[in-house]
Amino acid sequence: MSSENLPTSPGRKPRVAVVFGGRSSEHAISVVTAGAVLRAIDRTKYDVLPIGIAGDGRWVLTADAPERMAITDRALPSVDGLAESAEGSVVLSADPTSREIVYTEPSSVPKALGEVDVVFPVLHGPYGEDGTLQGLLELAGVPYVGAGVLASAVGQDKEYMKRVFTSFGLPVGPYTVVRPREWDGDPAGARRRIVDFAAEHGWPLFVKPARAGSSIGITKVEDESGLDAAVAEARRHDPKVIVESLLTGREIECGVLEFEDGPRASAPAWIPPVGDHDFYDFEAKYIDSASGVVPAPITPEQTAEVQRLAVAAFEAASCEGLVRADFFLTDEGRFVINEINTMPGFTPISMYPRMWEASGVDYPELIDRLVQAALRRPTGLR
Repeated sequence: MSSENLPTSPGRKPRVAVVFGGRSSEHAISVVTAGAVLRAIDRTKYDVLPIGIAGDGRWVLTADAPERMAITDRALPSVDGLAESAEGSVVLSADPTSREIVYTEPSSVPKALGEVDVVFPVLHGPYGEDGTLQGLLELAGVPYVGAGVLASAVGQDKEYMKRVFTSFGLPVGPYTVVRPREWDGDPAGARRRIVDFAAEHGWPLFVKPARAGSSIGITKVEDESGLDAAVAEARRHDPKVIVESLLTGREIECGVLEFEDGPRASAPAWIPPVGDHDFYDFEAKYIDSASGVVPAPITPEQTAEVQRLAVAAFEAASCEGLVRADFFLTDEGRFVINEINTMPGFTPISMYPRMWEASGVDYPELIDRLVQAALRRPTGLR
């Protein structure tokens, strides 16, 4: 562990700020993830400070109450429901010589809450998983769990993720991108290009927000008649849209975790078709308690290959800490990488911790390894 990232006071436990919520459409899933992390982190080893980011972007102190962070009767939790004050806010110093957290309320003297040794950002989507929060933490000189600025941005933007993977020789499926200016300025031309893409690669298509996750905003489009509504739904979450062709085969996932000697891959998982869902959408993932099969029922040779590709994707995007890599195993027996998640879900039914549990790393050890990896890394360019 780098000595610069250890607590300055002898005998003090490292202080971990678990930051969650955020301004993206994945706000509720981030709260659920934070609840799982707060429940599992070793309180004898770490001092823990939960910090929520409300939907309007305000940083707030929240209750350390994992039991209030779950999906209950299909109702989604929020930071506003956990905030200790409707007006108070938390500020992280941008001074890299200080890691002080300050709490302020109107008409009150700011209150110093002490230094933070490492941030565990369990935010999903834009304004948290996309490099923006990571840039703030870099400016503040605070170590944090997970990918850095570049890798986070690449992992969030499905277009540039695929471009990076292609440049490293990793297999990706056919796709096309509709940029905001194109759809706003010439929707007929943009629509025609998508139809031409479908003529080449076939219907159905998947229309997605280019920079969102948790399967939010995705529509399976069977023909041209459903195209406009699908683009409109994707653009509710992101003005840039990515369109992908259907790949027939099995969905296989694989986790990557940073160990002391470098990244290693987990046992892979198979995501079977779920009930009446056309694909592994938000409802299937988080509401209907879909469960994958770990380890995936594939051959030892296929297991070795998907593990190799997962680590290669981790390295190609310059990731740190963790990644969940999602693949299709086509009917022809070929792996195609769909995407990586640089901060995959840690909900009780999430595949990333389940894959590592099957690989001999249980949930508390997984949290500990991620925090320790962050403390080992130097801040700044590396």
